[in-house]
Amino acid sequence: MRLLSPELEDAVRTVSFDFDNPEARFKVLVNDEEQYSLWPGDLPVPGGWAETGVHASKEECDEYLRKTWTDMRPKSLRIALDGE
Repeated sequence: MRLLSPELEDAVRTVSFDFDNPEARFKVLVNDEEQYSLWPGDLPVPGGWAETGVHASKEECDEYLRKTWTDMRPKSLRIALDGE
């Protein structure tokens, strides 16, 4: 029994990505809460996220995140607690 039409099956497919591939390129994304995410470089940016401009190897992206994302708390929590 088919749940989706052939057209929808083509449109709705699972994307897999090898995060351990040394040739892989990534984007570093950020959301409104100033939380970051490593994202496959060839995939569209999901809603609620924006590109930081960093598009590099996993190691380079990880280094950027270590230097940039020094407070893991969401922005709204930082503001509530610190009055930032």
